Amino acid sequence: QVRLMESGGGSAQAGGSLRLSCAAGGLTVDDYCMAWYRQRPGKGRQKVATHSSDGTTNYGIYLSDRFVVSLDKDQHILTLQMNALKPEDTGVYYCAARVVGRLCYTDPDEYLFWGQGTQITVSS
Repeated sequence: QVRLMESGGGSAQAGGSLRLSCAAGGLTVDDYCMAWYRQRPGKGRQKVATHSSDGTTNYGIYLSDRFVVSLDKDQHILTLQMNALKPEDTGVYYCAARVVGRLCYTDPDEYLFWGQGTQITVSS
């Protein structure tokens, strides 16, 4: 069983930065994918970024110029550096993990393990 714990949520002004972390406990396989999703008010879960254990990263549309995802494979910690924040970045951010191979997917249903979510609020 993989346990995911997010930290680092909070509030920021537009144009500011925030950094999220996700610690994965119980991750015992070498091939996996970890991901960040967000759910904005009234919307479904949207992929923010994925990071495979093989180093491959992928971002949600229009996010790669502001967000950076990184993975500490030794500590099993996924981080998301969010820069130039906009009010539309407001939402609940979730960490997710997929442990069946190292491929990452956009569909959130591909991820079995989820964190509890952390709120990000960006004010204008």
